[in-house]
Amino acid sequence: MGATKTDHFTDKQNQIATIAKALGHPARIAIIEYLLKVNQCICGDIVNELPLAQPTISQHLKELKNAGLIKGNIEGNSICYCINEKTFDILKNYFTKIITTVSN
Repeated sequence: MGATKTDHFTDKQNQIATIAKALGHPARIAIIEYLLKVNQCICGDIVNELPLAQPTISQHLKELKNAGLIKGNIEGNSICYCINEKTFDILKNYFTKIITTVSN
């Protein structure tokens, strides 16, 4: 059995690629921006904010959560979503390293 594409790259490279892929849709960017504005919310709040159906929002939330960009905590019958700061620190460090290297 052959190696998968991800086997040829470091864990860090795979992690950044997964995060970047999750950020590769404008609806997900809009969800991240909304979460930054409100701090935390449930799916229904995002449905009221964006011009997308609830199942579509749920799928985007799933992708963002799988990439580690957001966290979801169960509150009653709903899941309350918020930004996962640890993952954004990883992105910040990654892009800071790139900018520093390019600037020198």
